[in-house]
Amino acid sequence: MISIIITSFKEPKTIGKAIQSFLDQDIKDRYEILVVAPDKETLDVAKSYSKKYIEVKIFKDPGKGKMFALNILMKTLKSEIFVLSDGDVFVEPNSLKYILLPFKDSKVGVVTGRPVSLDSKKKMLGYWSHLLCDAGAHGARLKRAKKGKFVECSGYYWAFRNNVVKDFPLDVPEDAIIPIYFWQKGYKVVYASEAIVYVKYPSNLHDFIDQKKRTTKAHVQMSKYVDFNKIPKTKTFTNELLESYRAFLYPRNFKEMLWTFLLFPVKLYIWCLSLYHVKISKKYHKDAWKVTKSTK
Repeated sequence: MISIIITSFKEPKTIGKAIQSFLDQDIKDRYEILVVAPDKETLDVAKSYSKKYIEVKIFKDPGKGKMFALNILMKTLKSEIFVLSDGDVFVEPNSLKYILLPFKDSKVGVVTGRPVSLDSKKKMLGYWSHLLCDAGAHGARLKRAKKGKFVECSGYYWAFRNNVVKDFPLDVPEDAIIPIYFWQKGYKVVYASEAIVYVKYPSNLHDFIDQKKRTTKAHVQMSKYVDFNKIPKTKTFTNELLESYRAFLYPRNFKEMLWTFLLFPVKLYIWCLSLYHVKISKKYHKDAWKVTKSTK
């Protein structure tokens, strides 16, 4: 049994496509699609699908945040595999088989898919999203996977075995901490690059910085729960700097090269701001539903 969990918040315009993209998969296993949301608008759309498809179910989140909701579900669902995605993205046809295939190896505990940007490269922020997806995350995951090293997962599309990790903290990203827990227990974390999920990224600088700041702050807080002398820390400013050579191989014209250079001071600002908030101001990342309007 496979439980496909789609977490969503105020995404009535996109949740239907997210659900349908899973319904269109060629799934041989028994499965359910569970839409998790705190708001009526999103749940009403999901209900319309649940009336047509017995596989679609809804879970009204108490409104305390995505990680709170997942902690509840992980204790109640009996499925062998959880597949997690979001209500503002959609997966490519046949991608589910690629994310499930590695689980035939009993030593595999977690599998992550590949986010691909839907934004236009003709605008700077759209270009940044492609660069960070392709040269950044994809390039880093491929490199680490080929060497058998720990691979960080993408919360947009990933999966893990049930009954291994029972719960996780609410102030760090679930797609970062859960794979580490599996790694500590001796399981493999696999990158399924053909399991593609399409993502709309922020289209204005304010939303871009806000989104990246939330993610970065959450990763900075990981040291509360993980001994990084024993577990490799993948998301750091140093790592991003050391692997930045891929970014300069990505541009195809002068304009894209200029945009590539402009990305670095913005990323530096985000890291400095995040470290200041966590280390000095003590403004920690907390679990909560939050809307990035320009991604909807």
